[in-house]
Amino acid sequence: MPYLQTQPDGSLLLSLYVQPKAGKNAIVGLHDDAIKLRLTAPPVDGKANKAVIAFWAKSLKIPKSAVTIKSGLQSRMKKILLNGADEEQVRRLVE
Repeated sequence: MPYLQTQPDGSLLLSLYVQPKAGKNAIVGLHDDAIKLRLTAPPVDGKANKAVIAFWAKSLKIPKSAVTIKSGLQSRMKKILLNGADEEQVRRLVE
């Protein structure tokens, strides 16, 4: 799947398209080759980035420290690295 890549160390790299200031936090399918994630947080002062980390940590039941934004800190298109999650967990959330 183009939005999900397993890294050599076992971590997962996800491609996201983030829509801030939405009505609720939710995965709403795919946008091009990325997972579309709606967040209630505004895109100011890093609030949306913190919400991305909190969303994935809570959804996958992993610590926030296991979620890292690798690229796209100032963009809607982001790449995040997940440690301690497996592909099947992520696929169930997206589908």
